[in-house]
Amino acid sequence: MTSTHPTSFDLQGHRGARGLLPENTLPAYEEAVRIGVSTLELDVGVSSDGVVVISHDRALNPEITRDAQGQWLSAPVLVHSLSLAQLQSYDVGRINPASAYATRFPHQRPVDGTRMPALAELFALMKNSAVHFNIETKISPEKPAETVSPEVFVAQLLAVVQQHGMQERVIIQSFDWRTLALVQQRKAGVRTAYLSAQQLWTDNISVRGPQAARWTGPVRTEDYPDVPSMVQAAGGNIWSPYFGDLSTALVQRAHALGLQVVPWTVNEDKDLLSIIDMGVDGLISDYPDRAQALLTKLGKLPPQPNQPAS
Repeated sequence: MTSTHPTSFDLQGHRGARGLLPENTLPAYEEAVRIGVSTLELDVGVSSDGVVVISHDRALNPEITRDAQGQWLSAPVLVHSLSLAQLQSYDVGRINPASAYATRFPHQRPVDGTRMPALAELFALMKNSAVHFNIETKISPEKPAETVSPEVFVAQLLAVVQQHGMQERVIIQSFDWRTLALVQQRKAGVRTAYLSAQQLWTDNISVRGPQAARWTGPVRTEDYPDVPSMVQAAGGNIWSPYFGDLSTALVQRAHALGLQVVPWTVNEDKDLLSIIDMGVDGLISDYPDRAQALLTKLGKLPPQPNQPAS
């Protein structure tokens, strides 16, 4: 199969297919590929022994993590404090049914015994597939002690990408734009996607004060008229805003600046229709099956299904 980047609408499965199977697990990625996504969206951290692992949170999430005795984790444990072997002793194959998280994804099918994968495992599984990878660095300028430094993070991540020859199939994205600047400085041959959100519940764009850690690094929001202009100034290829922050005018602005627009995380049909109508280049969804069906109905040219390596 070819590994060139898809030229049609880029349908991305969020954490694989979080609405259908346990997030950021190999079964979820296999399901997303079976559905026909062009890109797998995922999150990574670095273990205590330097392995790049796939995890959305900087700490093990008690809502989706059980220990070797089958007990739900009572408190978060930093991913960076554990080795790969220790991380893979935990079961991440279902949501705790007593948690609020479970009510958000009532149709997710459990896969008991599922372990946190290393990024290298996913690359090996999908080696003979045409699918691409949108990899988010889970790092925060506000919590520097919870992960390795941005420099080490980027070096470890790019080493795995290069070892597996995935440069042309990888996008690296982040809310912490420092890591993206480092990727671009390394000239590693991978694209960068700049995540943004301007909501009360999360905001990496607004200025919080002169002493606050800046998620946008040296690109200062007060110096630019809009977020697409900031992304262009930072040297990005793709702008990935929260879908609720998006408008047709902003999509057109980003396109005029030479950026692709791939919003996150779009799940409901009414939102999918609205976002697609704005002219975006792709979208990220917990339910890639819904998005695929809608794109087909609208007469778009969705990616053809890929078969994962056996």
